[in-house]
Amino acid sequence: MIFDAATHEQAAEIVGRYPQQRSALLPLLHLVQAVEGCVTADGISFCATTLGLTGAEVEAVATFYTMYKRTPCGEHLVSVCTNALCAALGGDDIFARLSAKLGIGHEGTAGTPGQPGSITLESAECLAACDHAPVVTVNYEFYDQQTLDSAEEIVDELQAGRRPEPTRGALLTDFRTTSREIAGIYGDLAGTVDTPTASPETLRGNVIAEDLRQTAPAMPESYEMPPLPEKK
Repeated sequence: MIFDAATHEQAAEIVGRYPQQRSALLPLLHLVQAVEGCVTADGISFCATTLGLTGAEVEAVATFYTMYKRTPCGEHLVSVCTNALCAALGGDDIFARLSAKLGIGHEGTAGTPGQPGSITLESAECLAACDHAPVVTVNYEFYDQQTLDSAEEIVDELQAGRRPEPTRGALLTDFRTTSREIAGIYGDLAGTVDTPTASPETLRGNVIAEDLRQTAPAMPESYEMPPLPEKK
């Protein structure tokens, strides 16, 4: 795939944020994923050429992180946490229900990738929301304390072309838009994030600490970040 001028401009904007251009690799991979729907060989080459890296260096990163998909993703990525706590509270059963409903397994896609209503399903190792278990995310937006029926209802809504409101966090978009936002390329950022993000469960530790008058040590006013090592 030949990346257009707009993609090159966005890539240059991303690279310009970093004192060492190779540090832009992670967001740049999200950018090509936003364009292609996954990270292809062309995307690997684009990142390598842009950053002056070898294809092997880029490939090593792209295959290490699970957020980079190597096959075309659906319009929506549905992730079901099946780590210990979520699994014990129903995560495994939710994944099994959705897998049977969609007729696909882990990282399978129901429908034509990228087309409206298509869904890629994955069993996620951890979604970092144990206080809301069992958790499902759609394009990394949270749907907390799910049941078999509520998780199935989310999928029904997505397949019908609707976007159910997440429990907290930004409004739901699609997988490619989310990848672009993770890369640091935004549309209406203020409007997107003007939604609830915290919850009583998440803030419970703060409340207990306040009740017990516990505080963390303050950062020294004279603290300075250590200098970056010189590039050899």
